[in-house]
Amino acid sequence: MRAPIEWLRELTEVDPQAKGADVAATLVRVGLEEEDILGGEVTGPLVVGKVLERTPEEQKNGKTINWCQVDVGAANGTGEPQGIVCGAHNFDVGDLVAVILPGGVLPGNFEISARKTYGHVSAGMICSALELGLGEDHDGIIVLTEYLADRPEVLAALTPGDDLIPVLGLDAETVEVNVTPDRGYCLSMRGIAREYALSEGTPFVDPADIVVAPATGPGHEVRLDDEAPVDGVPGCDRFVARVVRGIDASAPSPTWMRRRLTEVGMRPISLAVDVTNYVMMLLGQPLHAYDLAKLGGAIEVRRARAGETLMTLDDVERTLDPADLLITDGGTTPLAIAGVMGGATSEVDETTTDVLVEAAHFDQVTVARSSRRHRLTTEASKRFERGVDPAVAAAAAQLAVDLLVEHGGGTADDAATDIGSVAEPATIPFDPALPSRYIGLDYPRDEVVETLTRIGCTVVDSGESLLVTPPTWRPDLGDGPDLVEEVARVRGYDQIPSVVPRATAGRGLTHGQRARRTVARTLAATGLVEVLSYPFTSSERHDAFGYSADDPRRTTVRLANPLQDEAPIMRTSILDTLLDTLRRNVSRGHRDVGLYEIGLVTAGGITPLPLPPGGVLPAAPTLQQITDGVPPQPRHVAIAAAGAALAAGPHGPARSVDPTDVVGWVRAIGDSIGVELGVEAAQREPFHPGRCVAVSVPGGAVVGHAGELHPKVCSRLELPERTVAAEVDLDAIVAASGEPVKPAQLSTQPVANTDVALVVDEGVPAAVVAAALRSGAGDDLESLTLFDVYRGDQVGEGRKSLAYRLTFRSGRTLTTDEVSALRDRAVASAASATGAQQR
Repeated sequence: MRAPIEWLRELTEVDPQAKGADVAATLVRVGLEEEDILGGEVTGPLVVGKVLERTPEEQKNGKTINWCQVDVGAANGTGEPQGIVCGAHNFDVGDLVAVILPGGVLPGNFEISARKTYGHVSAGMICSALELGLGEDHDGIIVLTEYLADRPEVLAALTPGDDLIPVLGLDAETVEVNVTPDRGYCLSMRGIAREYALSEGTPFVDPADIVVAPATGPGHEVRLDDEAPVDGVPGCDRFVARVVRGIDASAPSPTWMRRRLTEVGMRPISLAVDVTNYVMMLLGQPLHAYDLAKLGGAIEVRRARAGETLMTLDDVERTLDPADLLITDGGTTPLAIAGVMGGATSEVDETTTDVLVEAAHFDQVTVARSSRRHRLTTEASKRFERGVDPAVAAAAAQLAVDLLVEHGGGTADDAATDIGSVAEPATIPFDPALPSRYIGLDYPRDEVVETLTRIGCTVVDSGESLLVTPPTWRPDLGDGPDLVEEVARVRGYDQIPSVVPRATAGRGLTHGQRARRTVARTLAATGLVEVLSYPFTSSERHDAFGYSADDPRRTTVRLANPLQDEAPIMRTSILDTLLDTLRRNVSRGHRDVGLYEIGLVTAGGITPLPLPPGGVLPAAPTLQQITDGVPPQPRHVAIAAAGAALAAGPHGPARSVDPTDVVGWVRAIGDSIGVELGVEAAQREPFHPGRCVAVSVPGGAVVGHAGELHPKVCSRLELPERTVAAEVDLDAIVAASGEPVKPAQLSTQPVANTDVALVVDEGVPAAVVAAALRSGAGDDLESLTLFDVYRGDQVGEGRKSLAYRLTFRSGRTLTTDEVSALRDRAVASAASATGAQQR
């Protein structure tokens, strides 16, 4: 919300010497965050000029320019007329105009200098409203006798050479503040001024405190017929309609109104539209003006019907939803989406003479849903969905009528319409000691009562507690903690000390948190780079991975409102999105890439869940049903790499990443938190069927897979050939880690190494053979390493030779015979379990 300081001065006392930064600091003290300070963009000599000569000159391109001699008094240092080229034609000799001389700067940091153009040296510029940032008009330059027609005393005092910057208000500053959703009343000058007065302790002049002319009878017929209120709340609970007849359609908006609309960031359009926008920015009550001649009957407020459409004022034909609240003509023709935008059929235009002014109060939820449904955010919808003061509707309509009569020459009907019933704010029982307990500072009872009264609440002292009724413009105040926040912010958030809580002994990170951090550091230490990707994907990615039709990874949650239409479902695997990140990096020149990501996946679809009404706590069975219906979201860690694992150098040529690298990274995950992960040959999409392993925790439960991606997957996803990847369930691995592992005491006895080579069928996994060897070797086996795999004529077709090194260590020195006996026991175990034969 932009708040011009000069406008603010009309509603509360502002120090005459206060600058934009001072006003912003005052508003920050009561919780309104400063966004920017605007104004003062025009600098240098901007002066009154009187046109002495105007000579039209036609150019070769068909354009006619005016070579002018302009009297700028002593502003140019010589008193001589200033020669200026001007392309506008809406002025003549004798007119007073706005002239910026060389050295001046216009908005956008556009510096003016004397330059040759159209055969003349133009020493300055005769300015339009657009060039000075005073409006959108660029069809002609500012003629001061017209622009200041509503300020005759100012116009009469102007002479050539006078400084125009203060006259046109170009030295005025505007403070822009960020209004949070719970402070919708601050989307108006009324609300901003109220907060400024609250912060400074100055008087506040309420612009809504005006006399509303009593109606002599019912005005234009209005019917409220909401057959489908949201959560029992009617879409419209108050509708004020006033009629002004005989408006001069060509009457311009007053200069001060156009200037103020420009200062708050709105574009002046026409008198009727400008008046409704001005009142909205002043009071926070959105208004709408209808051309009365285009209405065929009574106004009816109702929900949309299936198949209805509306051409809105932005020239877009919109298909309406049955939940949309409409303003209709006699209940048949839609005129507007209530609280969002009007329709073209009843638009006020240059032929309009009779205007119906609407000032209504619409339900926040209804307006917010229509705004999002049609992706249409307007100044009106922003205010209604944050809460508009229902008590201000009649005053807003009266102010709009008065302005139309004053500046458009119209006549207001004595009859008026004001229907509906607005619920009164609920009274809140409030313990005055609550602010002290919540904030940790001493807030005396008298200060609490005074503060709540100053923000507009009605406070009744009932003894031990207070009965507080919030003002109509504060729908965000609903309970005790809301009132505590008001007490704290009015004294000042800066008064609350920053105290860091002291950690209780024995507390800190959980085992899972420590484990996840350890895994992240371990993978980063191996040279991988951590990334984060959005957890949204598509069924086309499942097709690219080659999932079968009944693969459970195809079952997931579909988003009702996805960020991208191309990614409407939750991922069931981190590789769904991590591989996109890998491809993007490779496409941008990073040929050797290794990435990892730790994140959540959605395991399974969501069952139909109950939709309890808003505003009330659902019953315990309903909450349990909702909780049970949400699919599990385990935390996974995924790895993807392509290119070289070892770059070329003096040591030799580069080595490309292969499945052993990614398996090593996965094993490092387990090693870092004390879990020995097992690997076994497996087949699983999207991996190469012969270069994939299943990863398991002690006990045999499979927690993930690693290996080389299938060549077809690499082709479909435009990944480099031989890309490797892995994904494991990190939660399952952490759960298997249990308590921290206690280190075993190091033995001082020597090790005894012995090697065995076993021939097994090709289909027997090396991991199974290793497990059998380990089982037979006994407790003195310290380590078991596969160091060679041989296939060839010496072992026969369909067979392979696996060479293992067994390292034994005991509490004493082992003899050769003892080591041989342990080895033979291990070989016998492997032969029994796998049919292995020793070479």
